[in-house]
Amino acid sequence: MTSFEEAETEETVTCLHLTFYHPCQGNKMMFRCLNFCKREQVRADEMAKFGRDSNICRYNLMDTRVSRIQFSLQFYRKLNSSEICFEIKNMSKKTKLMVDQTELGYLNKIDLPWKCIICFGDYQILAEIQEGESVDYFETHLHLTEVPILQERCLPSLQPIPENGVSSTSFPSQGKSPIEIDENESC
Repeated sequence: MTSFEEAETEETVTCLHLTFYHPCQGNKMMFRCLNFCKREQVRADEMAKFGRDSNICRYNLMDTRVSRIQFSLQFYRKLNSSEICFEIKNMSKKTKLMVDQTELGYLNKIDLPWKCIICFGDYQILAEIQEGESVDYFETHLHLTEVPILQERCLPSLQPIPENGVSSTSFPSQGKSPIEIDENESC
């Protein structure tokens, strides 16, 4: 056998892709301590913490409105399964953490969905898990976007669809005035 045939199969590594957005990121530079566009290894027994305290948190957000520890991510394997997962825990006493439509209070935790949006304050983080096999460590890959992440999921329909299923565009508008929609309306 050749050395190629004898070589052990390389294990794939679970990678957590995190895309960050904040409306004031250009002015306040709250993400300046994050290492974007480069994969970073994290040991499986280590908790990935996000917050403003650089002595405790691996991922620092330079903003006084962020808690010392805002939230943590724990890598784990499900009982009696080979499935690798993450759980997310809110570590802030002051700020609720939203994971998609689930609100987490202080010390509340849930399994992190394979693709979800994490929100607190004005922060939006798109989390996507790329599956791997390694149980010794995982990787994080941080990205930055200038476009609000929630905007993708909450695009208003340009033409409202009436309850009767008949679009008003099939009939000429007869004296109807446009409907005003508040641009600050949340999703």
